[in-house]
Amino acid sequence: MKRLSAQCLAIGAALVLGCACALAQSMEQGRRAAAARNYVRAAEIFLPHAVAGDAAAQAYLGHMYAQGQGVPQNFVVAASWYRCAANQGLANAQYQLGLMYDKGQGVPQDYVMAYVWLNLAVAGAGPEREQWTRIRDAVSSKLTLLERQSAQLLAFSQPPAQPCLPIEVRL
Repeated sequence: MKRLSAQCLAIGAALVLGCACALAQSMEQGRRAAAARNYVRAAEIFLPHAVAGDAAAQAYLGHMYAQGQGVPQNFVVAASWYRCAANQGLANAQYQLGLMYDKGQGVPQDYVMAYVWLNLAVAGAGPEREQWTRIRDAVSSKLTLLERQSAQLLAFSQPPAQPCLPIEVRL
């Protein structure tokens, strides 16, 4: 019985690893399709991953809907996909969502929420930190002292999670 259980565990582990490899390979295919400007194919690849909760795929789709690449331009859908990824802590999605709040694209224009998301993005930024900090500080200049304090408190305690799905998309 123990031998059978060990074999089942080994087979189960191999299946999980195989699925993870297939998932990663498919995401890589999506990245290659996007790099080759085959946006329709990239969207087809990213969509099931995004629906399954992959933050990178959600951010890719957010970008594609914001730019109208391979899908019709739709800021509401773009903001929703960015929110899905931002809620998972993806700095680039937080930055893009912050910009959308600053501009009122797909979301109501809200400088406090723009600052919240940009502040979170800066905290997780890599080499883009300096540029993102300038943008965050520019949005900060639009806030009163009380609004800035409120935004900083929200960012520190994480913004209230808002549902990101369902998003109706048809490719």
